[in-house]
Amino acid sequence: MPDILIRKIPKELKNWIDDQSHSARTSTNAFLIDLLDNARKGNKGQIELFDSVPATERPKPASGTQVPFTFCDLFAGIGGIRLGLEAVGGSCVFSCEYDKFAQRTYRAWFGELPHGDIRDLDLATMPDHDVLAAGFPCQPFSIAGVSKKNSLGRKHGFLDQTQGTLFFHLAKIIETKRPPVILLENVKNLMSHDKGKTWQVIQDTLDKLDYEIHFQVINAADFVPQHRKRVFIVGFDRKLFKGKSGFEFTPPPVGPQPKFKDILGDAPDPKYTLTDKLWNYLQKYAERHRKKGNGFGFGMTDLEGVSRTLSARYYKDGSEVLIPNGPNKNPRRLTPREAARLMGFPDHLEIVVSDTQAYKQFGNAVVPPVAESVGRQIAQVFATKITKRNGCLLKKSGNKGLAETR
Repeated sequence: MPDILIRKIPKELKNWIDDQSHSARTSTNAFLIDLLDNARKGNKGQIELFDSVPATERPKPASGTQVPFTFCDLFAGIGGIRLGLEAVGGSCVFSCEYDKFAQRTYRAWFGELPHGDIRDLDLATMPDHDVLAAGFPCQPFSIAGVSKKNSLGRKHGFLDQTQGTLFFHLAKIIETKRPPVILLENVKNLMSHDKGKTWQVIQDTLDKLDYEIHFQVINAADFVPQHRKRVFIVGFDRKLFKGKSGFEFTPPPVGPQPKFKDILGDAPDPKYTLTDKLWNYLQKYAERHRKKGNGFGFGMTDLEGVSRTLSARYYKDGSEVLIPNGPNKNPRRLTPREAARLMGFPDHLEIVVSDTQAYKQFGNAVVPPVAESVGRQIAQVFATKITKRNGCLLKKSGNKGLAETR
């Protein structure tokens, strides 16, 4: 094999190479060849933000500078959170999504096929990461198992209340992998679901996992022309941040809100115009409920304002977001591309599924600009911690947990 000689290596870089090769139990030569080969192949996550590099040898970014970090994208959907985190310096090292149609879109957009069922995930093969991101589903928790153990005088673990739910598997991943930061997203109704019991169990579980928790309901209408309230939960490992992360949710953007008319396309296909039969049904349905004194019915969108929330059921009749179609014409529904724009997805991402699946996917998605806003505040915490000489975050070798330098 040909040789390459590199002279005048800075002392701090030489020390870092020595430390890394020693930790990997390999020679300096073998370590460098492997490092360069991975870089050539574009492999991600080979050296993470919180690795074993000594604090004094790390670059020290100025406040506000993007800091590279790794993340896992669980219950990924079509990657709304991923787009947001990538925009602020994140690099995805693992993804998981059960729905085969969402997997198809995810693969087309990001070049990787997510792992399928989180319930059969082998945690030993899951890469270490700096942020665990998950748009987990909302499910009720049963207390039957806990009540039975209490009646028998037996102790129960903090995860017993979540047994049998997908959140249980998420909590087990957090417990095992101990990511420095967790970022969770769910519908606003999570906080009132099952008379508040679901929200209480989630808070108690994350607290017992020893995470400093912050949460806020964010309306996407500050970022896209759609009323869409979602709760975002951000947690910081107390062992690592000592309960002093300094995290704060960013205030809404300054300036005028986006307008619905800005996401509309030119000359949409006539197939998106409602048929006479469907339009008559929706009008009668709305009138029936109006007489009963409730607000059920279609939503005719103000082009100068914002729309109602786009839901996964939009494919059925489009009733929650209808678009005026001119005088003496039935209204129309959004095209899939307009639905993508309403959710904040850029036009260059090709829609590779049917209209029905596209509506479901966008209706279930996380708005990328909102995820970016939250991710930017997480990245700011990273930047602040790294620039503190005695507060650099480290991940112990051998996946034994987290520590903080003194």
